[in-house]
Amino acid sequence: MTGSRGTVNRRALEQCGRIPVVSKHNWGFGNVYLRNKVWWVYYSDHGRMIRESSRSKKRADAEALLKTRLAAVARGDASEVRVASITVDNLLDDLLRDYELNGKSIAWARIVVKHLRPFFGRWRAIKIGSEQINQYTDKRKREDISNATINRELSLLRRAYYIGLRASPPKVVRVPRVPKLKESDARKGFCDWPLFRKIAEHLSPDVADIALFAFQTGCRRSEILKIRWRQVDFDTRSIRLEAGETKNKAARILPMTKVVEEMMKRRREERDAKWPQAQFVFTRDGRPIKSFRTGWESACQAAGVPEILFHDLRRSGVRNLIHAGVPEKVAMSISGHKTRSIFDRYTIVDERDLKRAAKDLDRFNEKAGEKS
Repeated sequence: MTGSRGTVNRRALEQCGRIPVVSKHNWGFGNVYLRNKVWWVYYSDHGRMIRESSRSKKRADAEALLKTRLAAVARGDASEVRVASITVDNLLDDLLRDYELNGKSIAWARIVVKHLRPFFGRWRAIKIGSEQINQYTDKRKREDISNATINRELSLLRRAYYIGLRASPPKVVRVPRVPKLKESDARKGFCDWPLFRKIAEHLSPDVADIALFAFQTGCRRSEILKIRWRQVDFDTRSIRLEAGETKNKAARILPMTKVVEEMMKRRREERDAKWPQAQFVFTRDGRPIKSFRTGWESACQAAGVPEILFHDLRRSGVRNLIHAGVPEKVAMSISGHKTRSIFDRYTIVDERDLKRAAKDLDRFNEKAGEKS
């Protein structure tokens, strides 16, 4: 029942009785009609016929909407007419396109859209407000979803609106207010060497090497799995992460400790002997490793620490850099942190740090007492 450019085929609607037969001369004035107990309007915008639901069972509401739309057409305000027909589905499509064009995590966006689309998708974008957002929040809470996850999902909805607002011409005229739910404190898990070795004993050799690299460098899992041999320089004992393959899109250089260097040389010898064409450093039988979640969880379970996450190795790597006396600016450069606030969440203080501080203070007091 649509004609060219997505417009409504008026004759088809007339034939099925959904709108009254009106002469072409009167199209511009539009009309209202009843469909499944809901009143709709139709009108022409420079030859393009548009129909729109008033979402009301009252004829007066439809007539008021029609009056508003015809006034916009008379003013030549096509954007107002266009905005009225935009759905949240349209905005989410643009959101995904933006993620693809800018090389962002399209996988994460698609996962979130699976939840946003079913709830918001068919709503007209101009109708979304606090009531609908609160209903979505309540629904996700009933599904036992954390506040942090709900915040991330709704932040993408808000971003979809901002993209629509910046479109030319704009697809929305406002961005709904999305209240932020209170989140629990940032996770503070970490590993020391004894705990790391205990977990590594239950990992396959390939995954154990990945874990060691994360523990020594504070590098992200996604960045580690993308490293190719051409990025490894044994002469300078460094590994260059390329700009397009890091989370913040900035290139950086990782220094190789002796432990990492030995592991990398062992992997290169194995590669040269068995899979000389393999480009990636971390492979399984010469093929790039893409996931090892099950293996990691099983190893932690066997080691008696099921609560430890692979990302805790990144926190541990950052913490180890600071404990080793590496300047914070250099440590941030190695770990890839751009903001100090996020970096501070990774430099975890534990009970041993406090005891070490107490001992340092005792030594200071003793020396100060000797001088007095």
